Amino acid sequence: QVQLAESGGGLVQPGGSLRLSCDASGLTFNSRVPGWFRQAPGKEREFVATFHRSASTTYYSDSVKGRFTISRDNAKKTVYLQMNSLKPEDTAVYYCAARKTGTILSEIRNLLNYDYWGQGTQVTVSA
Repeated sequence: QVQLAESGGGLVQPGGSLRLSCDASGLTFNSRVPGWFRQAPGKEREFVATFHRSASTTYYSDSVKGRFTISRDNAKKTVYLQMNSLKPEDTAVYYCAARKTGTILSEIRNLLNYDYWGQGTQVTVSA
């Protein structure tokens, strides 16, 4: 059974860094591709980062590009989100999710194509 469990959230000052982890036990990386989403209070859940199905390329939302880095350790079945230069607007609950490998490229940012989700971890950026 696929289970996704996020950890690493917390309170950080603007300009600081955090690294989120997603324990993807049971996830078969040959058939599922992991990604990260976030949901701020009063806003819709939005795409943050993911991989191409080959894992050779990464994709980011414009709001985090250049500051966040998604990575993975296939042996540990763990996905990471390194977040640097954090801003107050990055405050949100961050979710790890997984989509089918066959999802077409134009749809990889659409949360409707992700069928496995973790419970989320809170990230608060505040002075």
